[in-house]
Amino acid sequence: MAIIEVKNLTFKYDQDSDHYTLKDVSFHVKQGEWLSIIGHNGSGKSTTVRLIDGLLEAESGEIYILGDLLTPENVWEKRHQIGMVFQNPDNQFVGATVEDDVAFGLENQGIPLQEMKDRVNQALELVGMSDFKQREPARLSGGQKQRVAIAGVVALRPKIIILDEATSMLDPEGRLALIETVKRIKEQYGITVISITHDLDEVALSDRVLVMKKGQVESSSVPSKLFARKDLQLLGLDFPFTQHLKDSLNQAGFELPDTYFSEKELQEKLWESISKM
Repeated sequence: MAIIEVKNLTFKYDQDSDHYTLKDVSFHVKQGEWLSIIGHNGSGKSTTVRLIDGLLEAESGEIYILGDLLTPENVWEKRHQIGMVFQNPDNQFVGATVEDDVAFGLENQGIPLQEMKDRVNQALELVGMSDFKQREPARLSGGQKQRVAIAGVVALRPKIIILDEATSMLDPEGRLALIETVKRIKEQYGITVISITHDLDEVALSDRVLVMKKGQVESSSVPSKLFARKDLQLLGLDFPFTQHLKDSLNQAGFELPDTYFSEKELQEKLWESISKM
């Protein structure tokens, strides 16, 4: 079942210009799926998710969320079903403490006090930030700030979480920890995840990858099929570590299939090759 359907979406920022940021974009997102959207800067990926969240309005085309056509009349209702985490978490903080910040959205929705406290505690525990409830958000590290931002989204119990380059400002260790946190939340609550990213670890964890190029959908595939492509750098991605290692092993005499392997799969394939020597 598709939780999001995008049909023939067209958009431009300057109405007097002939340049369209999006041109006839169509795709769907399945219930419970993790969809990564990749592409060079200016390819239209961030514009697409802002249209889905109702932050922008398309010139033409349709967006369906949980079966309902997104309109100016129901945009606020639909936003309650979508949680969005941006690149810079500082732009999302409004509370004096971590606890206050996570509770802010719940207060706006009029959630009863005890339920609000329970949701805040559950969300902070889920992202591993329970011990930081009374800390000022400004005094947290970048990874901790993003965890709090995600907790604020999770507490609202959305059906969909959108990560708009949410890991791009973190170091590799922080990125991986945050991705694993989102994966755990997705599996526990059955949430649908859309991530705008350039991070290979994030792409590798997704169920499907949408490649955008010059305002259009260039392709849709599973990560393994994407990583097997020879033109990744033209899409704004580097080749995965395992692909570099596999190429080196082939040059050293190992005959490995021309397909993508995860680190575990490559390890198993190497043991299999060594055992036959």
